[in-house]
Amino acid sequence: MGFRRFVDRDGRGWDVKDRSDYEWTFEPEPGNPASAVNVPAPGHQKDPFELSIEELQGMLDDAGPADRPSRSKKQSPFMDA
Repeated sequence: MGFRRFVDRDGRGWDVKDRSDYEWTFEPEPGNPASAVNVPAPGHQKDPFELSIEELQGMLDDAGPADRPSRSKKQSPFMDA
């Protein structure tokens, strides 16, 4: 099991831990008031160090924890409306 420290766009620290091949956890560092967030592991990487900061931010955004400010996501032009 590996982990990586990550600072999101709001300046809050997280420890990204790979719990399994299927799930990762973003655990808040001390001083970050958010709750831990479980996310599906990306299919293309098994190690948090192999992902860019933008990819980690995207995973955190997609999880959408309730105690983080919501960011509106752009709707895909390829989706049927």
